[in-house]
Amino acid sequence: MTSRRTVLGSALGGTALAALPSVAHAAGTVDADGGAAAPGVRAPWKLRNRVASDGAWSAFLRGQDLVWHRLPKLWHEGPFLGDGRLGSMVYQEPGANSVRFTVQHGEVQDHRPEFGSGWGTCRLPVGHLTLDPVGTITAVDWRLSLWNAELTGTVTTDKGVLKLSALIHDGIFAARVTASGDEEVHWTFHPEEALSPRKISEAPPAGYVPNPAWTTRSTGDVQQVLQPLVGGGQTATAHRRTGDTLLLNVSHSFPSDTRAATDSLRKIQRAGTYNALRKQHTGWWQAFYRRSFVSVPDERLQSFHWIQLYKVASASRAGGPVMATCGPWLEPTPWPAVWWNLNLQLEYWLIHGSNHLELDALATTLRQNQEQLTANVPAAYRADSAGVGRSSDMFATRGVGTPGSGAEVGDLTWALHNAWLSYRHSMDESLLRDTVFPLLRRAINYYLHFLQPGDDGKLHLPSTLSPEYPVVPPRDTNYDLSLIRWGCTTLLEASARLKIDDPLKQRWQEVLAKLTPYPVDDNGFMIGGDTPYAQSHRHYSHMLMVYPLYLVNWDQPEQRELIEKSVVRWHALTGAHRGYSYTGAASLYAMMGRGDTALTYLKKFFDPTTRYPCRANTHYTEAGPVIETPLSASQSLHDMLCQSWGGVVRVFPAVPGAWADVTLHDFRTQGAFLVSAVRADGATRFVRVRSLAGEPLVIRHSLSGGPVTAVLDDGTPARTRAKGDGTLAVELAKNREVLLYTGARPDLDIAPVSPSEPGEPWGLP
Repeated sequence: MTSRRTVLGSALGGTALAALPSVAHAAGTVDADGGAAAPGVRAPWKLRNRVASDGAWSAFLRGQDLVWHRLPKLWHEGPFLGDGRLGSMVYQEPGANSVRFTVQHGEVQDHRPEFGSGWGTCRLPVGHLTLDPVGTITAVDWRLSLWNAELTGTVTTDKGVLKLSALIHDGIFAARVTASGDEEVHWTFHPEEALSPRKISEAPPAGYVPNPAWTTRSTGDVQQVLQPLVGGGQTATAHRRTGDTLLLNVSHSFPSDTRAATDSLRKIQRAGTYNALRKQHTGWWQAFYRRSFVSVPDERLQSFHWIQLYKVASASRAGGPVMATCGPWLEPTPWPAVWWNLNLQLEYWLIHGSNHLELDALATTLRQNQEQLTANVPAAYRADSAGVGRSSDMFATRGVGTPGSGAEVGDLTWALHNAWLSYRHSMDESLLRDTVFPLLRRAINYYLHFLQPGDDGKLHLPSTLSPEYPVVPPRDTNYDLSLIRWGCTTLLEASARLKIDDPLKQRWQEVLAKLTPYPVDDNGFMIGGDTPYAQSHRHYSHMLMVYPLYLVNWDQPEQRELIEKSVVRWHALTGAHRGYSYTGAASLYAMMGRGDTALTYLKKFFDPTTRYPCRANTHYTEAGPVIETPLSASQSLHDMLCQSWGGVVRVFPAVPGAWADVTLHDFRTQGAFLVSAVRADGATRFVRVRSLAGEPLVIRHSLSGGPVTAVLDDGTPARTRAKGDGTLAVELAKNREVLLYTGARPDLDIAPVSPSEPGEPWGLP
């Protein structure tokens, strides 16, 4: 049978398919709605992965590339490169006949916490390169190749043509440019003042002393720009041009005010040729993409999703700096720091389903900075508590206020939910034991100091801020009540998994039993006690118990009316909504199983008539550049295609009706399962699940049309138990696989789907 999917090659590679057994010899069946198990027909099975070879991957990803046939003039129009630390945006030098390559770095920051995160510990500018042609630029033809993570193309002038290629790998920006006709290659590095990008919105605070001017020096053929800092430390930028190749490195040291100069010089002196760097670089990226595969029939949305995977890997790597609001592409902004009350969480959600936990700088930042998180709370609580303020530097340096003062106190707990998700998707006990449990224990302890019984016998929290809701902070904010409930529940589960008989166990149980209910009114969830949701608000913090915590969820029929009217009320009050208001609504409707409504809200983010839409290169801006919203849009797509919460893996839970064909491969879920599934002609054809940890598998498979056949990788029938509503419990040991289908065994192809909604490339095509 010839599939409607484009046939591109054989198996995807990656860890799951490399170990995939070739045949299974028998199957067991169970009625999809709860019938008894029955013997099946012996039949071999094997996933046939049509996107495996380099050629197949290259061809598929080429269809997702960004292209430019016009010269981008702004940062949100141009190509972008990065390696999780060093980043570069490419666009026309303002007011000049040159091409700007920004040079910014996620570790370059000031070190004066007394001036706050906006000025004292903010990310600092480094500089930019310009490619300065002899002639006047008349045209460009560029392609940002996702497969190679490389910008290639030409700049045409009235004097000739410049042919360029550029990439960033392991701290090195590398560009190769050749000239033809009467053109010449001229590069210039422009250092930028080490002053907070927040200068666009406010003056420096009282007592602030500007950082001193940079100095320059040469060592052989390497030029360096050295930037000392008042608060200690140094930034050093080294660059060298050899033949047609320019190499550049940025290093930052603190507290040392000399090491960065040594490091950057050594890095450039030891760097190889462009071709040598490119070989290492493309090897990393091409292994990266093979870890999972998603294809949907909306061509522009599919391309957007793959660009977000490229973006998040360009912006973050485990062990490196956690993403600030701009990622590594710093531009003038009011927000030159890490924001902990929504931005950070949204930035990292898509790494879980896409099977890219190697990018989790959030979890490693929490692990590496536990002492600082303790120091952030007032001294009276440091013996057992931890927290972080709304915004900070890469080391989480920001004090947190106390409940009762109207402070925003829940942000560390919410960030720990992301780390918990990384644990649940990996089942890595060391992450639970060394990071999540000790920090969550401290974060919840901070709350416990302030919970007080009321006249109603319930525990109440004094006034705290529901993030950015512009009213006097109420007591019992739903933001904090949600986090307290989730935190106590998770601590009990974690202590049981770690076999810790924690002395606080009884206290956590008491809090869960006595904590005041979520404040609600006729419109749904309120902001907090005595504070209705009464004016438009971009955040959905007051509904955190619904999404992403799922404490109140669609599997609870008695809660459905409350959930729905809360979401309707949130979007009924317009004016303050931003891009992530639409992506958040899409995910909330995906939880309800309403794929068409979810897609409608998701597409609002791409609608150019909205106030804050996605931009030409898939970046996003409000009062300044912010990276979280496009990344959260990819998570909304994930939520439509596969969810895992409440101990259940949900396959194709909210696929829009127009998407007759969808392919998922090695989609990672909670419980450390890798899910592969194909939807064709509007129906799920098969589901394959591989267990990486031996956790219990309960799956809502979306199969229909008769009894479900369940066969293990050794050909024996899987032991299953129907739980009703299309949900199946499957006994699946660690490193084993199960295949589920109905009727005759379908074609087991993993391949791209044909587009039913064509769209032009991102960029400026």
